[in-house]
Amino acid sequence: MPEATVATALVLRSTRVVTPEAERPADVAVAGGRIAAVLPYGSAPPPGARLVDLGHDALLPGLVDTHVHINDPGRSEWEGFATATRAAAAGGVTTLIDMPLNSVPPTTTTAHLDLKRDTARGRVHTDVGFWGGAVPGNVKDLRPLHEAGVFGFKCFLLPSGVEEFPHLAPAELAEAMAEIARFDGLLIVHAEDPVLIDGAPPPSGRAYAGFLASRPRAAENTAIEGLIALARRHDCRVHVLHLSSAEALPMIAAARDEGVRLTAESCPHYLTLTAEEVPDGATEFKCCPPIREAANRDALWQGLLGGVVDCVVSDHSPSTADLKHLGTGDFGAAWGGISSLQIGLPALWTEARRRGASLGDVVRWMAQGPARLAGLSTKGAIAPGYDADFAVLAPDESFTVDPAALHHRNPVTAYAGRTLQGVVRGTWLRGEPVAGDGGPFGRLITREDA
Repeated sequence: MPEATVATALVLRSTRVVTPEAERPADVAVAGGRIAAVLPYGSAPPPGARLVDLGHDALLPGLVDTHVHINDPGRSEWEGFATATRAAAAGGVTTLIDMPLNSVPPTTTTAHLDLKRDTARGRVHTDVGFWGGAVPGNVKDLRPLHEAGVFGFKCFLLPSGVEEFPHLAPAELAEAMAEIARFDGLLIVHAEDPVLIDGAPPPSGRAYAGFLASRPRAAENTAIEGLIALARRHDCRVHVLHLSSAEALPMIAAARDEGVRLTAESCPHYLTLTAEEVPDGATEFKCCPPIREAANRDALWQGLLGGVVDCVVSDHSPSTADLKHLGTGDFGAAWGGISSLQIGLPALWTEARRRGASLGDVVRWMAQGPARLAGLSTKGAIAPGYDADFAVLAPDESFTVDPAALHHRNPVTAYAGRTLQGVVRGTWLRGEPVAGDGGPFGRLITREDA
């Protein structure tokens, strides 16, 4: 028995442990909230250690979701720290990073960050970190927020949908990027070009085709092209949020090849849903940028499988049901956002296995990739020294999504009625099970903790 396992308190055993090297039978020893060792399957547990045999259920590292709108404080009727993190844990997510909007106030100053932390403290079932916001007039606040531990800075290039988080004009974007580059921070960007959006037909009525035409792929492509030029000029780390246009993949790959520090994410809804299947009036499918055509989805998968897309995160952006205008089905009036925090893993796994991808691929996209983006060096892998955060998944079982059974505060989701593969049996945080009725014991984490 290796020396590292002397103080082992827990051993998790499975015939399907997904490690960075391979999926294999193994015993995972836990001591002090960290993974002490990955041992051969069937090893004798150390004296006093508790053995939990998971059988053929797969043991994955806890997922890391770096794109979650918790909306607390200020819009806690949309979502909240308690409900969001309970839903995350039920979906195999053990670490999430909260977006700086749509809370009131937004996380654009250290005082607002302190308020958000005070609101979250003692209420989180997972580990939670925070992004800061880059908005007009707060360049002076960026370095203090960085020093206070935010993981980077979110900005919009067009109106965000909430008045208290305005977008950056081109000169303001360049100014913010130059400042963030000075302390080697990270800028994460909602990349759609406002000129092309303004020139597109405005969305209205029940026709999904009309909404899709209002957010053309060209708007994403043009915005990303401009970001690449600025990132090259300032040598700034830039991350493209919720990529939906597969046409942008070649320019992202080319920019990286020349040394531009650029990463990109996509989301389960862009990789599993298609415009062709969205019924007219089904505003639960509205998000920005939009769910696009099946051919575009297939091309996004090629970018994901080829490594151009770095990670897959939820962009959980909930609202109250009335804001989705489900009664009228008006895509112009409805709030844009997909609620999927609890079901992102089975949604992606359903499509991934259909395309011949493995659980190891899913772990790379939903755990390792987001952890790397945020600099979380002890999250996202089953390996010695990492946090003992785990998701237990029955990958061959299926279920039908019932919105009423989700832990999200509002039971509205584009996945309602869909049959998905992969049932999350349980979640462990630092070696302790996150029980459905247990008290929250998640931690608020900072960039320094990473």
